Amino acid sequence: MDILQALFFLLFFIFPLIVSAEYCETSFCGNNDDDVPIRFPFQLESKQSGNCSFPGFRIGCNIHGKTILKLPYSGQFFVRDINYISQQISIYDPDNCLPGKLQSLNLSGSPFFVSFYHNYTFLSCPAQLTKSRYAAIDCLSNSTTSVLATISMSLVNSMIPSCQIISTLLVPVSWPVQYDEGFSNDLNNDLQLTWNAPVCTDCESRGGVCGFKSSNSQEIGCFYNSKSGRSNYNLRVFRIICLSIAIPALAFAAGIGFCACFMDSSRPRFTRQPRNTIPVAVTPQPTIVVMGLDESTIESYQKVVLGESKRVPGPNSSTCSICLSEYCSKETIRCIPECKHCFHADCIDEWLRMNSSCPLCRNSPAPSPARASSHNT
Repeated sequence: MDILQALFFLLFFIFPLIVSAEYCETSFCGNNDDDVPIRFPFQLESKQSGNCSFPGFRIGCNIHGKTILKLPYSGQFFVRDINYISQQISIYDPDNCLPGKLQSLNLSGSPFFVSFYHNYTFLSCPAQLTKSRYAAIDCLSNSTTSVLATISMSLVNSMIPSCQIISTLLVPVSWPVQYDEGFSNDLNNDLQLTWNAPVCTDCESRGGVCGFKSSNSQEIGCFYNSKSGRSNYNLRVFRIICLSIAIPALAFAAGIGFCACFMDSSRPRFTRQPRNTIPVAVTPQPTIVVMGLDESTIESYQKVVLGESKRVPGPNSSTCSICLSEYCSKETIRCIPECKHCFHADCIDEWLRMNSSCPLCRNSPAPSPARASSHNT
């Protein structure tokens, strides 16, 4: 029955914990360190649960590992970057002709908007007239005709009748443009889209991650207990591998357990009476005492919040020696003063409560003054 009990424990306790740990982790389209991290309010299709995203924030991947944003009325765009603090997403045209899409850009049906618009006039001019004199939009031009764009009506009037007006319309731009400028080719730069809801700026600026408070609620909460980044992606891969091994192992263990129970129940049982009863002395087992450091000593050790450079002070690498995870910006680390070795604050605090020595060099830190005086008395 021991095998069956272990099987039920794994099925009803361990397996739900493994599955729930997958909830709302950061995902990526590719395997490069510079890939766009995708987390709440965005949802990566086919990789994240629907409870991990806010309505309208679905993102996809193409076969080359590029991150794609689909706008309902304007088609697909590649995503260059997502700034979760300023709540902006930077997009560009997969065909490298953003000015062509800007002329018919429609953000209806999406949660995004553009902060700035300018009234641009598009001109069609002979190539020999504009060559080497004005900045043409290359993706809309050809060998005989150059397409120009400007916000200056005086410049437009000076080009007529040599050039023909294609259209005059409001074009979304990422930054305000000064008037009386010449012909612009900046329209092919990335376009910055912004969203107002959900509001996660304060949470992200404090190092947290937004998300729904529960699967049955639309209320937004701020969470600090999950490490976002590439380590989450590697952890997810590790858990998938564990599950692929655990499920066949559980099935095999169940089969052995049932066979063992059947064989045990069909076997005749005999009871043998002992001839002599000799009292046996029981040797008491030594009590194991865990000697760690007290909380006052642990809290007296220096804490450091890592900056964007993720540089760790002292003779330390970029990886925590306890949990073997790379340090991320805005994470809190704690350093042992005697040997200058640093670790994640949560990791080294738990270690020092159970051990009185550094996990890396095994040197024992000096106790706090309060603890030293109590031992002397």
